[in-house]
Formats: sequence, C-alpha cells, structure tokens
Amino acid sequence: MPNFEKNGIKNLVFAHTYLMIKPSKNISDVKRLVHECHAQRVAVRVNLGRNKSISYSGILSGIYPALFTIKPDEDGFLGKTSYSYSDLLCGNVKIKKLENKEA
Repeated sequence: MPNFEKNGIKNLVFAHTYLMIKPSKNISDVKRLVHECHAQRVAVRVNLGRNKSISYSGILSGIYPALFTIKPDEDGFLGKTSYSYSDLLCGNVKIKKLENKEA
C-alpha cells in the first residue's frame, strides 16, 4: 500500500478513495469472455435500479462489435434481448455460463 503522507500529514481522503477502487477490466476482456459463451446457454441477471432486478436463462445467439444478443428460454419474453459490453463492464448485466444437461 502506498504511503499517503505529505509533510507529515496523512491524506485520509485519498487513502479512503484508493481502497474503494475496483480492479479494472477493459472492454476487450469483456468481449473475450462473451465470445467464449457464444451459442451456449447462459444465466442472465439484469439490474433495473431501485433494488429491482430480473433473472432468466437463454442462449447467447449473436455477437456484434458494440453489443450481444440473448434469446430467452422463457415464454414471457418476446424476441431477443440485447446488451452492450459496457453493461457487463459496469455490472448492470451479469452473465454466467450454464452447463448443458443432456437428457
């Protein structure tokens, strides 16, 4: 941990800010992770704000330069849903690869 003293006075505000910074990822890391899940079943959790979220599973069907699409398994969804890579990077959308269970 770096030394946050200047002229013998500790800079507590900067020290507190330093500890709150998350480890950084970049868009290319996120795109690589999405490409690994292409055409596979994924679990999706979307943060809608104000303590509301929605979860569903589907197939990651399309990968494009600025976004990716997921076709939900459930009947309540019409069509596909699309998300940008920045949604994943910011944590508004989380995806998790599901194991394919053969019956």
